[in-house]
Amino acid sequence: MKSKETTPDEVCTTQQAAEILGISVSSVQQLVEAGVIEAWKTKGGHRRIPRQAVLDYKTAPQGGAVAGAGRAAAVGGPASVLVIEDNPMQRAIYERQIAAWQLPVSLSFCENGYQALLEIARRQPDILLADIMMDGIDGYEVVRTILGDQHLAIPHIAMLSSMSEQDLAARGGVPAGVVFFAKPVNYDELRGYLRGCCAQRARQGR
Repeated sequence: MKSKETTPDEVCTTQQAAEILGISVSSVQQLVEAGVIEAWKTKGGHRRIPRQAVLDYKTAPQGGAVAGAGRAAAVGGPASVLVIEDNPMQRAIYERQIAAWQLPVSLSFCENGYQALLEIARRQPDILLADIMMDGIDGYEVVRTILGDQHLAIPHIAMLSSMSEQDLAARGGVPAGVVFFAKPVNYDELRGYLRGCCAQRARQGR
């Protein structure tokens, strides 16, 4: 929380942050909701973001794969990313896309919610990407289970789905602290999200 002495030029709106980072306003909002970029709300409900937090996010991932590997080593290895996706073609796309981004991450997949819950109980990932629509235990139930268990603490959780806003609302909406990506996925936004998660992990020394 910033003090009242914070001057206007030290903060920016989500629109200004989006312009600085070259991404959409919705991407900035998702990064803020996920805790990747520090922010707070005014009494009127408007987000205010420290300009330095935006600049830190913008510069932290730079330097390519070598710099990323160096940061990963400093915090004990790459960030673990678990993707829950029942479509084999979509899994292959995620694997190809994320590998091309050269992020300091290790990627693993689960084909259904039951398998994912077993895997998460054994080894909690740093980042979870969960498809919602699956047979049996779907991604929504997996996320709800994780959030309701005090022994499970996954720093970054995102749900991905082609569900309409009405269908999402019928399920209870997107849980607090969880990022939502509509399908077809905007991979530029997903890359920005993962880069932000990795940058925050490096800052926190996980």
